[in-house]
Amino acid sequence: MSRQRSTPETSPLGTSAPRRIHGNIAHDLGVAIVTGHHQPGEILPGEIEFSHRLDVSRSAYREAVRILAAKGLVESRPKTGTRVSDRRRWNMLDPDVLAWMFESEPDEVFIRSLFELRMMIEPAAAAFAAERRTADELSRMGAALHDMAHHGLASPAGRTADQLFHNLVLEATRNEPLTTLSTTIAAAVGWTTIFKQRRTLPPRDPMPEHFALYDAIAAGDGDLARVRMTELVALALRDTEQAVAA
Repeated sequence: MSRQRSTPETSPLGTSAPRRIHGNIAHDLGVAIVTGHHQPGEILPGEIEFSHRLDVSRSAYREAVRILAAKGLVESRPKTGTRVSDRRRWNMLDPDVLAWMFESEPDEVFIRSLFELRMMIEPAAAAFAAERRTADELSRMGAALHDMAHHGLASPAGRTADQLFHNLVLEATRNEPLTTLSTTIAAAVGWTTIFKQRRTLPPRDPMPEHFALYDAIAAGDGDLARVRMTELVALALRDTEQAVAA
């Protein structure tokens, strides 16, 4: 397959952007690694072989390898070449790595791990958000929920609104280290939602628990917001487990 033309790259937020040649190579190799086509410890083809095989420049391949190395998927050493890293070295919090995992059917253990991460972070974040949110943030949360209900999670616009709502909850914590996880949480929310949508017919309406969470945050009740977010994530996990079993 030729790499001479950039292709659009779509995120679970529904946005897309042109992907340059080295981005295409990194994407394809990344997917091949996280889905098991290339196993940990395996030596990847050298840049001369790879560039000749796919008719791309050696510099494009080297840049793609640098991208993968930054995500912990590969390591390059002089004379030994580029080796697929052990899975424990992969940056599972990287949004691209999460996206690549969901290009096929991720295993149930990995999906449950994402929800465990959410369960550790989001209920506490909701409690802080209820106590610290501004009127503007609350207004934006309400608008996001309106768009989510209007468009539905089957559409990119609805998923964008869903992730915006979760991002705003983290933003409202006023905790900068916590806010840096917003991209990861958004990716986890987005890709698990897409997974559920493609496996479950008809999907459950998630709006009641979202509105209940919003009401708790609007009331400034941190304890209730924590409970409501816990319920929201637990129900999302149940839906996803049902999708896996379908």
